[in-house]
Amino acid sequence: MVTAVVVPVICLYFFWRTKREMKEQDIKWLATGHVRPEAIVRGKVKSIIEEKQRFYYHRYIYIQTLELQSSTKIITAKKITPLTKDFKLVSFTIGDVIHAYGGWEGNTFLFSQYESEKR
Repeated sequence: MVTAVVVPVICLYFFWRTKREMKEQDIKWLATGHVRPEAIVRGKVKSIIEEKQRFYYHRYIYIQTLELQSSTKIITAKKITPLTKDFKLVSFTIGDVIHAYGGWEGNTFLFSQYESEKR
């Protein structure tokens, strides 16, 4: 008799806990695309690396890593975008000069907004 009550309660508890965890991960996944604009980096694009990575189970992120040649040094900049249904790929070309707005995380500059400089 106890088993008839305890087993469904345990199943419901783990179902509820899993749903809560998935909701938290969805919020983190969507937040990866937003970086507070604390600094500005200007540079010429030297190389581009693009890759798709798994974030959480069936959630993916698209990472674009750029090497920017500034007036003094080469800067590694990353644009991280969650892959949603309305995802639009932003394409960079080598030789473009961009202004990236974002923040530093160690030696890497993370950005979510940018402007291409007119030639």
